[in-house]
Amino acid sequence: MAAALARLDAPLLFQETAEDGSVRQITAAPGDWGDVVLARKDAPASYHLAVVIDDAAQGVTEVVRGADLFRATDVQRLLQHLLGLPAPRYRHHRLILGPDGRKLSKSLASISLRALREDGATPAGIRRMVGL
Repeated sequence: MAAALARLDAPLLFQETAEDGSVRQITAAPGDWGDVVLARKDAPASYHLAVVIDDAAQGVTEVVRGADLFRATDVQRLLQHLLGLPAPRYRHHRLILGPDGRKLSKSLASISLRALREDGATPAGIRRMVGL
């Protein structure tokens, strides 16, 4: 049986908005990633593939996330290009740390936007907190 394998090796330029609001050119360089898994027998789609399809289906135009996910943008942007999907604008903010010095995260049950709003946080205050 032939292996189902395709390798991506074509770089792609895309834009990223930096924390200071400036726009910079980024090169998605597949050769830097190793082999990125897009699907397996036990998982019909990887996070990378699922998120680009979901974002396109939902009409997402802006993606704002932590700087720890910056490298994932290369893979996702290239998949959007290859699949002919629209590319949202990307912005990566500095990581937001809790009192214990760990990044705020759903998996750690960190404080949510809902809880911040309920505690009286303003939209401007939340934007300042994430570096926007």
